[in-house]
Amino acid sequence: MGTGLVTPVPDRQIVETEPIPLRYHRQMILPEVGIDGQRKLRAGRVLIVGAGGLGSPAALYLAAAGVGRLGLVDFDAVDETNLQRQILYSTDDVGRPKLAAAASRLRGLNPDVEVICHEAPFGVENALALVSAYDVVIDGTDNFPTRYLVNDACVMAGTPNVYGSVFRFEGQVSVFATPNGPCYRCLHPEPPPAGLIPNCAEAGVLGVLPGLIGTVQATEAIKWLTGIGDGLIGRLLLYDALRLRFREIALPRDPACPVCGDAPTIRTLVAYSDACETRTEGDMTVEELQEWRRDRRSHVLVDVREPSEAAICKIEGSLLVPLSSLPNRLEDLPTDRPIVVHCKVGGRSARATAMLRAKGFDAHNLSGGITAWADRIDPALTRY
Repeated sequence: MGTGLVTPVPDRQIVETEPIPLRYHRQMILPEVGIDGQRKLRAGRVLIVGAGGLGSPAALYLAAAGVGRLGLVDFDAVDETNLQRQILYSTDDVGRPKLAAAASRLRGLNPDVEVICHEAPFGVENALALVSAYDVVIDGTDNFPTRYLVNDACVMAGTPNVYGSVFRFEGQVSVFATPNGPCYRCLHPEPPPAGLIPNCAEAGVLGVLPGLIGTVQATEAIKWLTGIGDGLIGRLLLYDALRLRFREIALPRDPACPVCGDAPTIRTLVAYSDACETRTEGDMTVEELQEWRRDRRSHVLVDVREPSEAAICKIEGSLLVPLSSLPNRLEDLPTDRPIVVHCKVGGRSARATAMLRAKGFDAHNLSGGITAWADRIDPALTRY
């Protein structure tokens, strides 16, 4: 297993007289690809940051296409909840390091592909070295801090960044950090305020959606390596799975962009805190809540998740008040005793807590939500 640090790796030397394996023939008979295009793929180097929902289909199709070197960045283990969308892994892989499982699967699919594992967080210490060692980067991240770091490192290194994101039933794809093209900060100059946007762990995601978006990302990487087609540069592709609609918006480079603009103000990599891991005044740990319940301390436990989530699991004695309906149900909440608010992992409950405190309630956010409660207090509770 490799590490997150990058050591120089010699470029793959391709001998033009080497035979092309039969597995690629259906691809090579495309006039736009041909033998020359297949050799470009074989010499190509693609870094995939995040071996999850987006990285899984991207890695599989790039390996199948014959990309010579695939770098994978991840440091997580396979969890049962991953299997609904992360198709690199099987049930037998649960608990196994993701990169070990991913490398085994990809090498089994195509032993001609060199798989390099960078089992470490993608951070300011290694980001530039990592992206500089590859021809294209595929952003398969699921949080804003890493997404901005991938973007900034790619702009500074001059490495194209094939961006993708998914949320509930919607996905986006574009290609950033190309010469004269836009970057992610041209779309969103700064990360959103803490807790404003729930992540997929809170909001959910349709399992097939990352498959489609990750496959489009792989397509863009193949086009870039072979020099064919019209890439998603200066264009943001939007997909709505519920309505099965694609639409596209123009995304020009912003001359005032703080990273890729004419006079950039961000010249070194910045490590943002995770906007999805919100901390607010009045936070409470699950152990503290358990102590309150054991001591029968008067309080009300308010669950701000959706009814569909509460049907899966709930903490006994909680009052279900979905976040969207909370402003209209303030009269249902007591003002003479503390209120403990929880959701799945703490993002929505943090916003609800801030709202309640602004209205004069003695509100406390349960840090980590019902997931932390299941992990550390009630292991028999169903997780999702």
